[in-house]
Amino acid sequence: MDSVTDSLSPEKRQQILLGAASVFAADGYEGASMTRIAAEAGVSKGTLYNYFTSKAALFSAHVAETCERRLTHVFDGAGHEETPAAALTEIGRRMLTMMISDAGLMMYRMAIAEAAKFPDLARAFFEAGPQKAIGFLADWLTEEARLGRLCVPDPRFAAEQFFNLCQTHLVLRRRLAMLEAPETAEIDKVVGAAVWVFLRGYGVEFTPLP
Repeated sequence: MDSVTDSLSPEKRQQILLGAASVFAADGYEGASMTRIAAEAGVSKGTLYNYFTSKAALFSAHVAETCERRLTHVFDGAGHEETPAAALTEIGRRMLTMMISDAGLMMYRMAIAEAAKFPDLARAFFEAGPQKAIGFLADWLTEEARLGRLCVPDPRFAAEQFFNLCQTHLVLRRRLAMLEAPETAEIDKVVGAAVWVFLRGYGVEFTPLP
């Protein structure tokens, strides 16, 4: 029988999150049940509720954990030793690859599908994923501006602009299942163009937008 100690175990929590990820991917949020999640995770329903008081809390934790892991990879090593062009190219390439991956598409589609009925869940996705990514890049841009390498009057606005530039041509088509997984060369082309446009707006040798 699961004990109270289990409810404090990080390993057990991760076990539940892995089971939940599988069920949410297969059934969506509304179709998923706590009974099925408990079975998939190999725990009792009592243990499941010791960790997560509701399906909404479990979904929010699943989204937060998944986004944290993926965003850590996107921004890993994003320092200020490289040129702005080189750093932005790597960030953009990793972000775009994540967004059009099967896991990235599944998470986005689930959030969109449930947004009207469960707006709090959509907000949890936005805050754990897009908003946090914008914050990370805004901080990086702020430091680049302090170093005199970029001219960025509004770092958060500029960060969101950059991520949207990186979505050109590929992301919407992938989300609508109109496009197979693109080749690396296609990703590089989109990101390269995004960096080129971005630096013409925020490079120190250009006049910034008002």
